[in-house]
Amino acid sequence: MNTNRLSTTICEALNNQMTKEAHAAQIYLAYGSWADANGYQGISNFLFRHANEERNHMMKFLEYILERGATVRVQAIPDPGPNPTGVFDCFKKTFEQEVGNTEAIYKIVKQSFDEADWATWNFLQWFVKEQTEEETLVMNMLDKIKIAGGEKASDESLYSIDRDLGSTDDEAELARDKTVEAP
Repeated sequence: MNTNRLSTTICEALNNQMTKEAHAAQIYLAYGSWADANGYQGISNFLFRHANEERNHMMKFLEYILERGATVRVQAIPDPGPNPTGVFDCFKKTFEQEVGNTEAIYKIVKQSFDEADWATWNFLQWFVKEQTEEETLVMNMLDKIKIAGGEKASDESLYSIDRDLGSTDDEAELARDKTVEAP
């Protein structure tokens, strides 16, 4: 008896997203290694934590595909690409990667809506919120680096940012969670 509850197109999209999450983890690992090798242990720690988070996202996709009775297809992970040229470049590339990930998730959300696959649509809502949080977190880092001088930030400014990132919360506060009493 066939227990697969995913269309061929949705299953393919979810498998591709699982690989995209694994690729994101590799990018964070590569950038974290670069940061550590350049003396930025706080930034490295932040990036390594996010590599683990991306692996967890990958596993959520894997488990969901299995729970829907479909077949998981493990694919090769693309190379993470060249190392950043500096701290600003590191977070700029990280932001671009997160935006690409968000766009890919939005496509699957639309696809699941168009196919009336409400279970997948509902599953993906967690990722929609998560991607808003991820983009906000990296945008906040970019803002801090821009204030510090962007690509020309001083060593002292980068030292402060690095020190702060070692203890920075991994979750950004989102506008949707704000109230008049707690802006």
